[in-house]
Amino acid sequence: MGLRPALEKRRIVFAETRRGDLRVPFPRNFAKRLTGRCVTSLIRRAKYLLAELDSGETLVIHLGMSGRLSVLAEGCARKLGRYVYDTAPAEAGTGKHDHVVIETDAPARIVFTDHRRFGLMTLINTKTIGSDPLFEGLGIEPLSNGFDATYLERALAGKKTPIKSAMLDQRVIAGIGNIYACEALFRARISPKRLAKNVGPSLVAPLVSAIKSVLEDAIKAGGSSLRDHKRVNGELGNFQHHFQVYDRQGKRCPNDCGGLIKRIVQSGRSTYYCAKCQR
Repeated sequence: MGLRPALEKRRIVFAETRRGDLRVPFPRNFAKRLTGRCVTSLIRRAKYLLAELDSGETLVIHLGMSGRLSVLAEGCARKLGRYVYDTAPAEAGTGKHDHVVIETDAPARIVFTDHRRFGLMTLINTKTIGSDPLFEGLGIEPLSNGFDATYLERALAGKKTPIKSAMLDQRVIAGIGNIYACEALFRARISPKRLAKNVGPSLVAPLVSAIKSVLEDAIKAGGSSLRDHKRVNGELGNFQHHFQVYDRQGKRCPNDCGGLIKRIVQSGRSTYYCAKCQR
């Protein structure tokens, strides 16, 4: 996580909001409650970033559809940990869509940019975060030890929705996005149209393995840059160069099965797959 060297175990020396809300209003005295606080840990839960503070509150961040966090270092380009960050010019964070600026004693400036304002930033009591409406009912983390064939077979039992839709249900698995669901189903050679209840024991284990490997590969590549996504140091992600089916409609299947990649729409989302080798 490229944000960690600039934020985890660091003290927030300055915080500012440039507007009153994103997807929801900022909590009362949001910037004041952040200023002076130390970030004790930085973790991910589903599609949320959680920065636990020494005040007993947790800063919760969701990037929405197009939000982005940028980290800039003071002075010349600096290396924090294994990451090199761009220089922070005086005007960094003053753009039309730069809504939140946080500076830490790294020293580093963190800018939250969101053109559509579908993102979210709020503060929640750390002790009660599990019962907060944002997190209550979330499913298991796909890269956790508890996510295995036994869990997935039990979670899918009796579900009459297509397996692709079940994978995107955050109550079943927390944090899988549309791109990675398509890629994982291709690796496991499972049709996205197959009903979840019909993904039996012989298919569950390969699907679990495919989900984990796709996510691990994507993390190593810095994510997928299609439109808005960039890493926190401003570089593009690289996983889009390794797509096997996503956004490849009409192209030959990489498995050399003779099939072509098709696109269908499921639950309002584009699904890409090979009808010949995914059953």
